[in-house]
Amino acid sequence: MLSTAHHADVVIIGAGIAGLSAARRLTSAGVSVSVLEAGPGVGGRMTTDEVDGFRLDRIGPLLNTAYPELRTTPGLDGLALRTFDPGVLVHSEGRRHRTGETRRVPGARGALKAARALAHAPRPPRPGALTGAMGGAIDHARLGVALARLAATPTARVLDRPERAALDALTGRLSSRTLNGFVRPLLTALLSDPDLTTSSRCADLALRTYASGRLCVPEGGAGTLPALLAASLPPGTIRTGVHVTSADITSVRTKEHGELGCRSLLVATGASAAAELLPGLRLPSFHPVTVLHHTAPAPPPTGASLLLDADRSGPVAHTAVMSAVDPARAPRGRALISSTVLGTPPDDLDRTVRAHLATLYGVPTDDWELLAAHHDPEAVPAMPAPHDPHRPVRLLAGLYVCGDHRDTGTVQGALASGHRAAASILSDLGVRPATGDAPALPEAA
Repeated sequence: MLSTAHHADVVIIGAGIAGLSAARRLTSAGVSVSVLEAGPGVGGRMTTDEVDGFRLDRIGPLLNTAYPELRTTPGLDGLALRTFDPGVLVHSEGRRHRTGETRRVPGARGALKAARALAHAPRPPRPGALTGAMGGAIDHARLGVALARLAATPTARVLDRPERAALDALTGRLSSRTLNGFVRPLLTALLSDPDLTTSSRCADLALRTYASGRLCVPEGGAGTLPALLAASLPPGTIRTGVHVTSADITSVRTKEHGELGCRSLLVATGASAAAELLPGLRLPSFHPVTVLHHTAPAPPPTGASLLLDADRSGPVAHTAVMSAVDPARAPRGRALISSTVLGTPPDDLDRTVRAHLATLYGVPTDDWELLAAHHDPEAVPAMPAPHDPHRPVRLLAGLYVCGDHRDTGTVQGALASGHRAAASILSDLGVRPATGDAPALPEAA
């Protein structure tokens, strides 16, 4: 039974990756922590279910190897990342176009040389290159220049740019074919925002990260990441199946076990649950996400690429043969195709999605079997302008809140907010961070 006799320096409500990363930093500094989770396990939205030998993400966010927090968060040393290789395919005007060339320019100066070379090239670009979707070699090279310059721009300078809706800002900076043929479907996948109402600063940060690293997923499923964080905590730190009914700085009241005393409280739940516990906390709007997992007799011929739909010809925003990206997600010899639908899903979800996938992959899908479908109406917090990617995590001394709704709506944003919350708690408690875990302002992405 939990009671005020079982005192912890810090009680954390929520065992998602933000709360777990904060708990790891706090316990490393010698602070006693109790993490209370209402669900049966850790991870929150980053949960992976096992079905007939398949590992199926409920909401499988795209990660990037350039996320700083993936490299610096204690407990994630053993995280293996599986990249989309050779990269991204864009389905546009009935064809699939590969985008690898755009990503391989060595820098802004090198990209500019590539643009000039392509402008005077005597032969057309290789069939299947992105130039077919974007309008021409010059547009392709100019995008390479823009991405390379953005990758070299400090985060602080990106955040100082004028802010408006991403689609409006990009319309003035890119040609229509470049925007609609590549950048818009890419940002739709990265931000879960098909209308690109997201802040132009957040969109630039997403493009900056894309240009700096490689898109990837955790080996074994999204749930691997919170599982690693949980395993790095002292035994008994996490208590699952505990529903918090009310909380303040010095105590937390639970439905099952009564009251637990503490010196500080960190609310690390999703935005809606946090607003219920902390009246007055601003509640953002959300981008709904539906993820479907199919198995097929044979894998589609796209390899381990991420396939985007530039034509917007159906409900699927992006899809991938996940068994090719990460073989650990499917039984040997079985194909796993994971697809993401944004917004309100259609009524006849499976049939409509399979019809769209037949167009995107160019193969029949009548014999594909639906393994699972998961819809989350609050999957990704919206980030319309004006958006502060470093919203305060310290509400007052002893009361803190973290999560992707306090930063950017990404895995990087969730981990970064947990980092900032732990640093603030340690500062207020007068405790030095563990060696090698000095507080720093993490980059947004």
